[in-house]
Amino acid sequence: MTNATTTADTPTPARAIEIRALHKSFGDLQVLRGIDFAVDTGEVVCVIGPSGSGKSTLLRCTNLLEEPTQGHVLIAGTDITDPDVDIDRLRRRIGMVFQQFNLFAHLSVLDNLTIAQRRVLGRDKAEAVQVARQNLVRVGLADKEDSYPAQLSGGQQQRVAIARALSMGPELMLFDEPTSALDPELVGDVLAVMRGLADDGMTMMVVTHEMGFAREVADRVVFMDDGVIVEQGTPGEVLSNPQHPRTREFLARVLRPADTVTKP
Repeated sequence: MTNATTTADTPTPARAIEIRALHKSFGDLQVLRGIDFAVDTGEVVCVIGPSGSGKSTLLRCTNLLEEPTQGHVLIAGTDITDPDVDIDRLRRRIGMVFQQFNLFAHLSVLDNLTIAQRRVLGRDKAEAVQVARQNLVRVGLADKEDSYPAQLSGGQQQRVAIARALSMGPELMLFDEPTSALDPELVGDVLAVMRGLADDGMTMMVVTHEMGFAREVADRVVFMDDGVIVEQGTPGEVLSNPQHPRTREFLARVLRPADTVTKP
């Protein structure tokens, strides 16, 4: 009886991300048409779909880089669309990695990783450097701390961008097609870092065209088209046995022979 009462009285943990009836328009162009969607803590969700389907807009609305036209976005139970919410404080809990690396060209790798820690989080230099170096090790670039972005390959710059986001201590990570600007031979190192984050239990929402990564790493795959979620499920369900004709049509065009191993 005691255990039952305790269980009943224990509040259900808030989801890492919860999106309710989300709409986004740019003028007369409706990009998102009523999205209902959630990501649980520790879950890796890959969002796939054709260009123009609303994937990146959904991601940018998730941390309010784009203001939703209608609907609500909750991060760990807090509605970030509430005008009274301190959005800057909430954004500190969310790491964001873009298609372009957005590094400061005039700063070294180490300085790129410490500047926001010191200015936004108020860390002193010694602590910021320690955290930065730990994350450079994590992405395999410990020997590049004194380099400048122009001295790095695109893949290395993207790994620095991931390390910079991690240095802020986020609770969840958003990735907006993080390999789309890279030469094919540089993609693997970035995906390997992301696999490592998933293995460590990081909550991740990833907009991607890398179907092999989605098969191997995602807990759930979401297929979007024309501003709506058409289909979602495990990688095996969506990528190997899609139910919707639009999903099947899309996958027939983008799946490669190498994209064969599905996460159990």
